[in-house]
Amino acid sequence: MRLIRTPSRLYRLLALAEMVTWTLLLLGMLLKYALQVTEVGVRIGGSLHGFVFLSYVVVTVLVAIDQRWSLGRLAMGLGSALVPYLTVPFERWAHRKGLLGDSWRLREDAPRSFPEKVVALALRHPLLAGLIAIVMVAVVFSLLLMAGPPTEWFA
Repeated sequence: MRLIRTPSRLYRLLALAEMVTWTLLLLGMLLKYALQVTEVGVRIGGSLHGFVFLSYVVVTVLVAIDQRWSLGRLAMGLGSALVPYLTVPFERWAHRKGLLGDSWRLREDAPRSFPEKVVALALRHPLLAGLIAIVMVAVVFSLLLMAGPPTEWFA
């Protein structure tokens, strides 16, 4: 639990995980498409990356609400996950700009809006909130798996 005590630590953890899973996916794609060896790397790397990508999205929204990011900064954070390896530079930039606090604001401050109330509730009950978030990510992940690869969605 120590790694997720602050927005800064949690965001750094997910940004790094997102970068690592991008690497796994790209290596899998190299094995499948360039070397034509196996597609196992894409299946494993793609699955891990998909799950971590969705988790990064959830954490980005959570941190953005708690730290009062503008919609533009939220969009930048979400967009950083779409470009390989951009999550870590975005996290470093956000840290330097003071956008990633050393404490969760909504643990102390009264929530003003519905999204802030949801985040404040999650921060008061982190284990339950974490479990709910993992289940939600798993459900979305499963639905996306059933939908097939993104390259086939509109074909």
